[in-house]
Amino acid sequence: MIKVLTVFACIFMLQECITKLVTVPVKVAYGVTKGAVKGTAAVVGAVIPDGDDDNEKRKDQDEK
Repeated sequence: MIKVLTVFACIFMLQECITKLVTVPVKVAYGVTKGAVKGTAAVVGAVIPDGDDDNEKRKDQDEK
C-alpha cells in the first residue's frame, strides 16, 4: 500500500516536469517551422510576382 501511494505521489509531483518535457520541444519546432514558412513565402513572392501592381495601374488609368 505504501508503494502505491509513493508511486501516485511521484506522479503528481513530476506532472509539471513531464509537461515541460513535452511542450518545450513542440514550441521550438513550431517557432522554427513558422519562420521557415514565412521566409519561403517571402522568397516565392519576390521571385514570382502575382501581378497586383498591374491591376492597380489599370484601375488608376480607368479612373482618369
